[in-house]
Amino acid sequence: MTHRFSICSYSFRRSFENGSMDYQGYVAFNQRQGFSQLDPWMKHLEPALEDKAWLADAKRMAEDAGLPYGCIAVDGGHMYEEDAARRSECREMALRWLDAAASLGATQMRIDTGGPEALTDEVFGIIVEGYNELIPRAQAANVEILVENHWGPTKYAENTVRLLEEVEGLGLLFDTNNWAEGTHERAWQLCAPYARLTHFKTFSFDSRGDDPSVDLQKACDILLEGGYKGVWGIESTPEDGDEEGAAVKTMALLQRVLGV
Repeated sequence: MTHRFSICSYSFRRSFENGSMDYQGYVAFNQRQGFSQLDPWMKHLEPALEDKAWLADAKRMAEDAGLPYGCIAVDGGHMYEEDAARRSECREMALRWLDAAASLGATQMRIDTGGPEALTDEVFGIIVEGYNELIPRAQAANVEILVENHWGPTKYAENTVRLLEEVEGLGLLFDTNNWAEGTHERAWQLCAPYARLTHFKTFSFDSRGDDPSVDLQKACDILLEGGYKGVWGIESTPEDGDEEGAAVKTMALLQRVLGV
């Protein structure tokens, strides 16, 4: 089995903020390090919503590097807000990002549920309705919609599985870290069969190149046992601030764990 790797540009948010990396630098880093696709955080693509020339440049950069667009991680396009007007604004933002994703040839887009951690049937119904409206439009554009265990109700594996079982065509962006405290391993077991992409979180590394805070070997084993065949996506968040170094170390760790 050939394993492919990617890294969400959120991993370089501090580098983008301080000017040491720009979008072209992100593309070049992916090409240089042997990643298989581009997984941008929407903040790093925001000019594309208003500037078609910028969007065309972002597409050209990827083509020149020989890298397809994978998953665009969208914030602010979530399905639930208590206020109906605000909810409509968020859903409209999801559609704007869908247009951008389709223009770039992206294959996936992360759209959060929104909502409180305590998931009532009423809130669940509104979230389901939102995805059921969005997914057919995304499918027509050849974009798969993913929900991530990110915030709100999806921190709890039971809520995430309930949603994935209810909404046809919805996949999971499986984050190793974003679960309620003390539930990680159980959540991995419950949710691995639904995974379509991953965000492997790392924070620091010991002398062996492992992150002592998380058993990534076990996470990989559980995913493989669940039939995972997708890209091994990374979202490193280094405590020491060395974002490029953390990306390289996380990829090396995953390659070692997977026997690449």
